[in-house]
Amino acid sequence: MAKKKTAEKALNIDSILFNCRDYLRAARNSGSFFEKRDMMLTLVFLRFIGEKYEDGIEKLRETLIEQGLDPDDENIRAAFFDDVSFADGTYNLPIEARWSTIINTPAPQLNVALDTALKRLEEEDPQLKGCFIQGTFTTRNLGANDIKKIVDEVNKISHKSFGEQKDLIGYVYEYFLKEFAVNATKEEGEFYTPHDVVQLMAAMIEPYEGTLYDPACGSGGMFIQSAELVKSKQGNLNGINVYGQEKEPATYRLAKMNLALRGISHNLGEESDSSFTHDLHKGLYFNYIMANPPFNLKGWYNDNLKKDARWTDYVTPPESNANYAWILHILSHLKSADGVAGFLLANGALNDSDTLEIRKRLIENDKIEAIIVLPRELFITTDISVTLWILNQNKKGGNYHGRILRNREHEILFMDLRQWTENPVKGENKKKVRLISDQIERAANIYHTWQCESVDGKKYEVPELYRSVGIDEIESKGWSLTPSKYIEFIDHDLEIDYEKEMARIQLEMQEIMKQEKKSQQMLEDAFRGIGYGID
Repeated sequence: MAKKKTAEKALNIDSILFNCRDYLRAARNSGSFFEKRDMMLTLVFLRFIGEKYEDGIEKLRETLIEQGLDPDDENIRAAFFDDVSFADGTYNLPIEARWSTIINTPAPQLNVALDTALKRLEEEDPQLKGCFIQGTFTTRNLGANDIKKIVDEVNKISHKSFGEQKDLIGYVYEYFLKEFAVNATKEEGEFYTPHDVVQLMAAMIEPYEGTLYDPACGSGGMFIQSAELVKSKQGNLNGINVYGQEKEPATYRLAKMNLALRGISHNLGEESDSSFTHDLHKGLYFNYIMANPPFNLKGWYNDNLKKDARWTDYVTPPESNANYAWILHILSHLKSADGVAGFLLANGALNDSDTLEIRKRLIENDKIEAIIVLPRELFITTDISVTLWILNQNKKGGNYHGRILRNREHEILFMDLRQWTENPVKGENKKKVRLISDQIERAANIYHTWQCESVDGKKYEVPELYRSVGIDEIESKGWSLTPSKYIEFIDHDLEIDYEKEMARIQLEMQEIMKQEKKSQQMLEDAFRGIGYGID
């Protein structure tokens, strides 16, 4: 019995991915980090989409049996299974793309079978066009034994084992970022947004219906977590339409795979490209925007952006850092009447001197609603400190998701969550913490309560946690958005009873002096005993 428990414990997604990583490292022709990651993510996608198809077929069989029909009857199979239609977004996979076909393919034929599966998927569904690189497996042409071992490992990954609610493709993406990526801890780069951070953003801005946009959508995690929130609140994904853009070709393909797997209708444009130099959704305005753009991005600018319409009413952002270019890009896509955005930036953006004029105008134009500093160790792939910004095009109040909101013009809510570090994540190579559901709910409640009609913004504060601040005070602090300049932090040293503490210290010092005197006397006695005098 004990051996069985040990075997079950050993079967976890990290151990499976560790084995795949080692097989790929050892395999001849396995390629670069990006090529290894592409192969793994593509295999995981085929595994998951195949499992969804198998689950759909099983449910269809059960339904037919409940209706008194024989699913194995030739006529019934022809009517229901040959051109099967699923209501939950599950794909009717061509036989070449089914996981049962792949896993039963002889090892020497696997590379060809996998590329055939990808080709057939693109032929069958326009949503999957551009998801895959033609010849992903035959170009690398891994040895038969190597590709077979990797496919057998991927076969162990199942939503039945690891949870339907998890973004497992996103998890695989994060794992390979951690294990293979070079310079993963540098400020500028590719970061996977932790689920708890996405959940916090979604809980804050509540993207329940309308349009949702992410200008740096990565693997699509923002959309997936938002979809989970929509399902938990409303149960209907048809009420939200997602739009995104991603610069990196491999990550663009991953996002398309991830969203297709979830049955989430999406528009990521026809290609991967920069949101700055080639805005694929130019002229479109969205109800909600959620983003985690690359921190402190360099090399974003070219001369064609000098008089870009996105910063006409502000100032051209500095070429050395894209943080404020992201802010103005996001603002340019928000619906003017009621658009709301939540996005992450490095803390330096709160008080940069070279962006002072843009920050001042954003505050004066009443676009910034809340600034929330997050705990430092939330990200695995970077140690940089991060802030959640919330922009709101309508701070005048009114009805919003069933709540009556007050007029919050010329007020900003500051929150500091840096002390929320009591939930460590075990098993990581570096210190990491997470926000649990109670903390996410508490932070969202602080924000939503502040918005409500019955609240007096001038008195809304809790020391060391949050405070509502008016524009006059922000101007007096040089237009800084650093929360610690406004939130009261208590000097806990003032709580000490100094008279009592000094008396305790004096007693300790007296005891130390006694011990030293006693030791000195013993030393003198010892020297006299052996015939030495001490002056």
